[in-house]
This record gives sequence, structure tokens and C-alpha cells, in this order.
Amino acid sequence: MTAYNSTEFDPPAPVAYVTLRNETTGVEWSNVPMQLDTGADVTLVPQAAVNKLGLTVICKRRLA
Repeated sequence: MTAYNSTEFDPPAPVAYVTLRNETTGVEWSNVPMQLDTGADVTLVPQAAVNKLGLTVICKRRLA
């Protein structure tokens, strides 16, 4: 069973701790909590991950 995280998500949500990697540079960030949503149409990553990994943004929209 997937653990629910009530510290970083409100309401508590099922999470997986993943490793994100920039395939171009090889820079990695481990143990990033990502909310599991099997019905999602897109995958979002934290802006901090984009900055830390030096990723190129291909579609920019601000979500409120």
C-alpha cells in the first residue's frame, strides 16, 4: 500500500519518492516527493527541480 504524506500535502495524498535527472547533463535530485495521481493528464515537477536540474521549460503556465 502506498503511504500518504500529510506533512507536504494538504489534504494528505499518496506519494512516491523519485529521482529526477537531466538526461543532457546527468545532474540528479533524489528523494523528491511526487503526488501519485493515476487519472492525471500531465505530470508537473516543482519549479525548484527545474532550477536545480537546469531543465528547459517547453510549456509555461502558471497554476493557481
